Amino acid sequence: MVKDVLRESEDKMKRTCELFRKELAGLRAGRATPALLERVVVDYYGTPTPVNQMANVSVPEPRLLVIQPWDKGQVQSIERAILKSDLGLTPKTDAGIIRLVIPPLNEERRRDLVKQVSKKAEEQRIALRNVRRDANDFLKDLEKEGEITEDELRRGQDEVQKLTDKYITEVDNVVKAKEKEIMEV
Repeated sequence: MVKDVLRESEDKMKRTCELFRKELAGLRAGRATPALLERVVVDYYGTPTPVNQMANVSVPEPRLLVIQPWDKGQVQSIERAILKSDLGLTPKTDAGIIRLVIPPLNEERRRDLVKQVSKKAEEQRIALRNVRRDANDFLKDLEKEGEITEDELRRGQDEVQKLTDKYITEVDNVVKAKEKEIMEV
């Protein structure tokens, strides 16, 4: 019973960390990466479609993204979607190919991005603590119902705390790496 609670808690914590990694990958850090376009959605014949599902996205240079739509008629739609997004990038079109030049970040923008990363990291830590709280509450309920002993409850809570510490450390490591990437000139 306790192992099931621990396994479920670990799965939730693992998913939380994976989502956090993906979210940070989409944060513009002065370097071109196809992950920047993951949240850009284009109206493709009435269906909202991510850019990476309707075009080839490549990084020929560290500060350049090249988008080659499979349907050349969608170039303007992709351009509009990029302009509407919160990326702050201006697409340049040339013969059905869209180029996105990623400008270097100034010092002030870098500091703002680091603050955003720290804020998102705190949200993830809170989410991890919420998973811990739910697991501990469930274990306490099991003990009240007599399904586990008090010793099993304590061991289970200790294991949940170890999991929480492990994943909070993982979030902190991801944040350090992203901050280093952002502050790199």
